[in-house]
Amino acid sequence: QVQLVESGGGLVQAGGSLRLSCAASRRTFSRYAVGWFRQAPGKEREFVAAIRWSGSSTCYADSVKGRFTISRDNAKNTAYLQMNSLQLEDTAVYYCAAGENYYCSAYGSYDYWGQGTQVTVSS
Repeated sequence: QVQLVESGGGLVQAGGSLRLSCAASRRTFSRYAVGWFRQAPGKEREFVAAIRWSGSSTCYADSVKGRFTISRDNAKNTAYLQMNSLQLEDTAVYYCAAGENYYCSAYGSYDYWGQGTQVTVSS
């Protein structure tokens, strides 16, 4: 079992930045791919970004490409999502997830999920 805890969400003005963190409970976190997903009110959960266990590969949803950056520090059992140039449509609950295989946006490939952190972008 891997427990994931997200942090770093909050209220930010459009054009601003936030950095989300995803802290894992186990050292074996370094063996897992990590993905970030988000869910806005009334919408389905959607893929945002993912990173291979080694950090050597990343992938992004088109809607965030060039604005968001996913990274990880395996020594700290933590993954990050740097969000720049935030837009109103980025408002959502953001979830991190971990899975043994790196399948990028494949929702079913992630075995463990955090509880989410709210990101609200205001005008």
